[in-house]
Amino acid sequence: MSERVRPVEALILVDVQSAFFKGEEAVPHAAAVQERLEDLLDRARSAGALIVHLQNDGAPGTSDEPGTKGWELHLPVVPGPREVVIRKTEDDGFHETPLGGLLTESGVRSLVVCGVMSEMCVLATARGALEREYRVVLPHDAHGTYDVPPAPGETEGVPAAMASRVAEWALGDEVEIVAYAKDVPFGAPSAR
Repeated sequence: MSERVRPVEALILVDVQSAFFKGEEAVPHAAAVQERLEDLLDRARSAGALIVHLQNDGAPGTSDEPGTKGWELHLPVVPGPREVVIRKTEDDGFHETPLGGLLTESGVRSLVVCGVMSEMCVLATARGALEREYRVVLPHDAHGTYDVPPAPGETEGVPAAMASRVAEWALGDEVEIVAYAKDVPFGAPSAR
């Protein structure tokens, strides 16, 4: 994990929405994850990298139901050709969205995936990128999830940190796991 990381051309912020970062329903360590996401966002903007805010449209009655306070993006967006919001309804940010086309049009070949939930939308989006042959970097300290409650008949649940690590492990050796988000460098994509 201490190897030097090659620059990436895009930052994919997965479901960084208010429901998951503030209040009683925030993921464990939300403030620390947010701090790392803000740093990644600032550095990606400075480098001219493509920034995509994926925004989940949750089902009616869920904390990320469209139009609710929890659905709102938690970090500020600077709209423009290098920073966009893409709404989604599935875990994989590529599923029936313009994400793949946008990355191709922008000349992106490498990207960072971060945000929430590690074992759901972060994992599915990273896997979707790998299937499309992108180089994927996943900073260990820039994604999070909830504690997994015990299954019926079980006495113990799974702590959030362990669930996040298992999500990384599930991606196999195709993904580049970096210990610290601060070690991820950015560069501008070469337009096609």
